[in-house]
Amino acid sequence: MRLGIRFRLGVLLAAFGVLATGLTGLYSYTQSRELLVRAAERDLMSATQVFGRRLSSAIRDSSDDVRMLAELELTRGIAATPASARDDQKAALADAFHAMLRANPQYFQVRLISASDHGLELVRVDRDGQGTVRVPDTLLQEKAHFPYVFSALPLHGGEVFLSKIGINHELGSHAALNQPTLHVSSPVVAGDAASLGLVVVSVDVNRVFAELKADLPAHLQLFLTNEWGDFLIHPDPAQTFGFDQGRRVMIQDSFADVQGLLQGKTQPLLARADLGQGEANPVLGAFIRLPLGREPDPTARPGARSRFVVLGIAEPLSEIIQATRVLGRTTVQIVLAFSAVAIVLAMFAARLVTRPLNQMTREIKRFSSEHAVGELPTARQDEIGELARGFDEMQTRIKSTMAELDASRNRMAHMARHDTLTGLPNRAVFIDRLEHAILSTRRNGGCLAVLFVDLDRFKRINDSHGHSVGDQVLVLTARLMKATVREVDTVARWGGDEFVILLEAMDEEHEARRVAETLLDKFSRPLRTADLDVDMGVSIGISMYPRDAFDANELIQRADEAMYLAKHRQGNRYSVFGSEMGPESVK
Repeated sequence: MRLGIRFRLGVLLAAFGVLATGLTGLYSYTQSRELLVRAAERDLMSATQVFGRRLSSAIRDSSDDVRMLAELELTRGIAATPASARDDQKAALADAFHAMLRANPQYFQVRLISASDHGLELVRVDRDGQGTVRVPDTLLQEKAHFPYVFSALPLHGGEVFLSKIGINHELGSHAALNQPTLHVSSPVVAGDAASLGLVVVSVDVNRVFAELKADLPAHLQLFLTNEWGDFLIHPDPAQTFGFDQGRRVMIQDSFADVQGLLQGKTQPLLARADLGQGEANPVLGAFIRLPLGREPDPTARPGARSRFVVLGIAEPLSEIIQATRVLGRTTVQIVLAFSAVAIVLAMFAARLVTRPLNQMTREIKRFSSEHAVGELPTARQDEIGELARGFDEMQTRIKSTMAELDASRNRMAHMARHDTLTGLPNRAVFIDRLEHAILSTRRNGGCLAVLFVDLDRFKRINDSHGHSVGDQVLVLTARLMKATVREVDTVARWGGDEFVILLEAMDEEHEARRVAETLLDKFSRPLRTADLDVDMGVSIGISMYPRDAFDANELIQRADEAMYLAKHRQGNRYSVFGSEMGPESVK
């Protein structure tokens, strides 16, 4: 007796029943693990966003400190007349700088720099060891060549410039020497005058991140990169500031998905990587993009690219899945117990069921992509054979129906965009092409023209000879106009006896005039229809972009007005929309 697919599926379902316990355990394990990972992902993203807000707040606090120092009257007085500033004034400002450093242990230096004398430092207080020290006037340096000076001086009062985070190589900078530093500067201005100088605070990046990271669990790893992906903060300090040592250590080499974040194509994201040193150490990281000010280049175009950093917090996957290990061991025992049975049943089911089904699947996909009717197991006498025969009949009918639908759709699409009598594009197509031509001309330069053409004495022809002759005249007119213009130009029927012509990519108005004169010359001769010669002229109106209008409808309106002026002057001429409160006419 031939076994049907119902019996075979019954045996397969019985096998699934035996495996139900093991599959339930596996499902429980995978779901528990997935829920735990998702919870960890949410926690990581929340922690990263909170850390980012705290970092942004710390930068804002530094900006407020710099802005406050720059707005002091004492600061303005010294910066305004650096050559005549008294020692007691500089000492008083140095005391304010000392107080600022003592109140903010994350600051390396506070300086007042002149806008003149090549950016000469006027007052400078550095952190040195556990204390602060004022640098003598004889050791003050010129800093005009540093970005935090020449980029900050053009700013308005109250604005702040943030430098790129880098290693400080400025000689004599005491505790800041060879340390990761962020320079925060703001111009010193008096009223609307140009900048007199600027106040610069050098921020200890490692100290800031150490204080912010103190509240994070110890197993979390912190990452910070510049806008190109170079590591600035990394669990392994040897991976940071590689560009300062002539090498590049990029975050996208470890976390490939972060590339989209660097390019601004993605929002805050989660990414996985293996940061192991000789052994596997997979981690899951959450990364966000934080703005770090804008290059204040007065010549830069609006919307120039802002600088930013990428902040990330990562957690080892081993920490995330720790709670599922006991459940995992139990699940493994269940899976091993039933694996032999599963293999035997899988082989049996694959041999009996999957071979014909795979064949049908391949033919279904082929029919879907190529619309080709393939070979199916129609000779089988079981349910699969019945299914194959049904599908074979169905795909034959579908192919026939699709052919009819394609032909009908093509006809309707052509009718929707073209005049049924002349075959020319209709009004909607012309307006669409005109709008695209305007955009192209606006981008590439040059000009374009719209010719509005009205047939003179067409109504008399219709009344005298009938609509059949009128239709022949319209068809001949369309052919004549298309033969007159270039292939890149567009001739369309506007309605009734009115036609419009789009002349693209022109350099001068006289090109449009030449086309109009050619049309007048051709229509000055009788048109030969099937039965008689028809004497008929045309009235043409011309408008130019961008001289006469800036959008499609207005440009057509201008050409229409010019055409009516030509028609008002007894027709068989063209008019160009121009000065003197209206179009100028030319025969």
